[in-house]
Amino acid sequence: MSRTFEMLIGGRLTEGDRSLDVINPATEEVIARCACASEDQVDEAVEAAAAAFPAWAALGVAERSKYVSAIADVIEQNQGELASVLTAEQGKPLSLADFEVSGAAAFFRHAATFGLEPKTIEDTEAKKVLLHRRPLGVVAAITAWNFPLLLMAFKLPSALMAGNTVVAKPAATTPLATLLLGELISEVVPSGVINIIADANDLGDRLTGHPKVAKISFTGSTATGLKVAQSASRSLKRMTLELGGNDAGIVLDDADPAAIAPGIFAGAFMNSGQACIALKRLYVHDSIHDELVDRLTVLVGASVLGNGADPATTLGPLQNRMQYERVLELLDEGREKGRVVAGGNPVGGRGFFVEPTLIVDIDPQSRLVQEEQFGPVLPVIRYSDLDEVIDIANESDFGLGASVWTSNPERAQEIAARLHAGTVWINQHIDLGPHIPQAGAKTSGIGIEMGEEGLLEYTQPQVVNAVMGSIPSV
Repeated sequence: MSRTFEMLIGGRLTEGDRSLDVINPATEEVIARCACASEDQVDEAVEAAAAAFPAWAALGVAERSKYVSAIADVIEQNQGELASVLTAEQGKPLSLADFEVSGAAAFFRHAATFGLEPKTIEDTEAKKVLLHRRPLGVVAAITAWNFPLLLMAFKLPSALMAGNTVVAKPAATTPLATLLLGELISEVVPSGVINIIADANDLGDRLTGHPKVAKISFTGSTATGLKVAQSASRSLKRMTLELGGNDAGIVLDDADPAAIAPGIFAGAFMNSGQACIALKRLYVHDSIHDELVDRLTVLVGASVLGNGADPATTLGPLQNRMQYERVLELLDEGREKGRVVAGGNPVGGRGFFVEPTLIVDIDPQSRLVQEEQFGPVLPVIRYSDLDEVIDIANESDFGLGASVWTSNPERAQEIAARLHAGTVWINQHIDLGPHIPQAGAKTSGIGIEMGEEGLLEYTQPQVVNAVMGSIPSV
């Protein structure tokens, strides 16, 4: 790419004190060199956000809404360029990148409709008690490499609408689209309200540990989330952690394999399986197991693996070499402890490509079933006892999402109530919206993102308890 990618600090586009090479995972070639922050520049970004906070908080919700809507406008007006950059750095098909960009705009636009009216707890002649929601201050928004813009859109608009200012840090392997967004909005929002920096995966602790950061909103692995929590705990910072998942799908004996196979395939293989809430282990009743596997095998075979810039591509590469090697390692064990019925191989040549893969008859205790593979691999496990399989699904340390597949949605509601997951879908998987809250259970996270509940995560509750009229004598 011939364009430059600078950071946004204090309203100014800023070169880094060093630079960062960004690789296209489909070609393994360096496609851009972007600005990369130093420790001093992290501090500068936080100081800029802290300086901008009082005036931004004082604007009020209605005025902040205008700015958040304006950001949505900018995203939509530059959708083509943002999607192209996103595909080049992340690897996903251009159609999916385009969907991600439009989704990001939709999240900003919906957040602009949020209000923060005080809640009346008590209102009598003697006393009035109101619950207010006050902004926290500076928010550190840290995102993962699988959906760089959409994950940022889960965080920024709610943080801004609540009256906070932000220092945003994208993943080190996918900083470009977020830096481009910073350039596009540099003259849209007041200086210092949004700051965007990049690092080489080495400045997270500097940002999360900064004394002027009031809240951390992090999306990424559970292992990294634990480090973020440790950093935040030193000063009791508020935090929202959206972490890993090993989502189970349970297919009941009354499900129609022909009807559900496309939804299961999409839930497992969208973005080449690189989604925290992807369907990562599928439990299928013995009576329909073979037919469903056959139908999924056909869908796997119809997939087109390739460079996301090619319009024919339906599945792109894994985003980085570390993840590529991890998936190959899990696949090797999967072959030993299960049976590959489709795919199962790396693709020769350049790029981090792995064939979409189905594995059956696999040991339920294997790593491919127990761990989050985060790749285009779906283990399918046969079961006969529903109560037993619900217990097995719940044994995982993760609890981000789950799904139930059936011809009887009312029956599925009863099963959903028994699953230990923040979201349970019925006859679908990965259905998100800016108005729908998302929360992880167990080691899949702390706090809520999206919806009005997600907005409140960026506020400090304050009760104002007032005596009305004359003050009573003691």
